[in-house]
Amino acid sequence: MNKELLEAFRRKLQEGCVAGPFMKTCDPGFVEAAGYAGMDFAILDMEHGPISVQQMQNNIRAAQVSGIVPIVRVSNYENISKVLDIGAAGVQIPQVSDAAEAKRAVREAKYFPEGERGVCRFVRAAHYSAMDRTEYFPSANQALVIIQLEGQEAIENLDEIMEVKGIDILFIGPYDLSQSLGVPGQTTHPLVVEQMQKIVARAKEKGILVGTFTDSMETLKMWSDAGVQYLSYSVDMGIFCEACKRIKTELGQIRA
Repeated sequence: MNKELLEAFRRKLQEGCVAGPFMKTCDPGFVEAAGYAGMDFAILDMEHGPISVQQMQNNIRAAQVSGIVPIVRVSNYENISKVLDIGAAGVQIPQVSDAAEAKRAVREAKYFPEGERGVCRFVRAAHYSAMDRTEYFPSANQALVIIQLEGQEAIENLDEIMEVKGIDILFIGPYDLSQSLGVPGQTTHPLVVEQMQKIVARAKEKGILVGTFTDSMETLKMWSDAGVQYLSYSVDMGIFCEACKRIKTELGQIRA
């Protein structure tokens, strides 16, 4: 984990907002390109992406080389420690529904006294033991813990979730939330927007950072204006697909 990169990222979060894509790629070149393009972070996806922990370490390296913060969305609690070991600057845990699950996320991500993460300093994050242990363990506890609220149950338990210590960002998953509200895929449906606005307002009262996923510039602006600081914009594969479609359309217009 690059300490200076993470500290700069935290400052940006406090001063305004940050933006970055979800990335399902197994090719570190895409991650590196996102960094050179000026993105603030990338959510490297193990929940819906095909990538393994072994492949993920190269994506994390690519992020660090190009100055983009590598956040890994894990597929299970067991992967939290593994991706932090290989250098992730933070973890994003999906489908957190209550305080007990939020506490487990923190416990798996943090060393004593904040958690019970399995202790090993012979890992990439500790420079394979070249980093002094008195420096490594405190610095490792600075990794971001981001929990995803994606259903009605999480909304009902929001107050107790927000009391859990060690959570850096509450991330609202609009697609799964839309499904739990009976309007699957309709992320701008009034029911979905209303619930998301309530979460944002209650988090702001507590001084808690909020994030969400957007897949259009309109929704990106809407949630930025609403005070959402951690803004995920679309997915690498979707961005590439849309760019190809736009080029094809423009080529057709030229030929016409």
